[in-house]
Amino acid sequence: MLPRSLLLAHVWEPQKVDPTGWWMSDKLDGVRAWWDGSGALWSRLGKQFVKAPPAFLARLPQGVELDGELYLGPGRFNDTIRAIKGSAGWDQVRYVVFDAPHDQDTFERRQAVARRFWTDVAPQVECESTAHLLARLDAVQSAGGEGLMLRQPGSLYEGKRSRTLLKVKTFHDLEVVVYDHIDGKGKHTGRLGALRCRLDSGMLVDVGTGLTDAEREAPPRVGQRITIKYQELTPAGVPRFPVFVAVRDYE
Repeated sequence: MLPRSLLLAHVWEPQKVDPTGWWMSDKLDGVRAWWDGSGALWSRLGKQFVKAPPAFLARLPQGVELDGELYLGPGRFNDTIRAIKGSAGWDQVRYVVFDAPHDQDTFERRQAVARRFWTDVAPQVECESTAHLLARLDAVQSAGGEGLMLRQPGSLYEGKRSRTLLKVKTFHDLEVVVYDHIDGKGKHTGRLGALRCRLDSGMLVDVGTGLTDAEREAPPRVGQRITIKYQELTPAGVPRFPVFVAVRDYE
């Protein structure tokens, strides 16, 4: 069980939140990792990264909690997963920190702590307007990035999903559980055609795009959590045009 509950994001809704004055940073396509300050690195769902080499852990500061992402670069989530599942690929993995959890400190003070104890801290830029946010979003996604994160100035670290932290993306994303495999037809005969997935609401949705040939030959297992992206929800709450993104083994 994870010793600390982590701060999780809501989706930015432009009609509800003016981002002016909020802190803006790139949304990294990596694996969430919390450093407990006493020798262990944990995933968001409480799995310890037991393959992390002693040399990697030895660089992390004792007595200071850090919250960040294990990261290889834009669009390299699957490469990151492969690297951290073993013990030989960690030399290429960055630990990019975006917070230093402390329930009583403001975000700005926590950032100062993170920069004091760690060198690879995600840059924070004060958002000047919605136009500024959207221009930055376009630049990040054009370069292969995933999107942006917004932090409310002066906000505290809450161990739950909070509206002081917002994710900004052209596509929405969602974690779902693989419920069944649907056999392929036509060019996919003999291998996976689509993943039937269960939403947290219990509703089922079929995801048949975004899968590589290799993933169709050896698809995510029933019961595994995966991330999908989609354009919008239907009135019934079903993701429209869902696309497979990745297996969230360590999430």
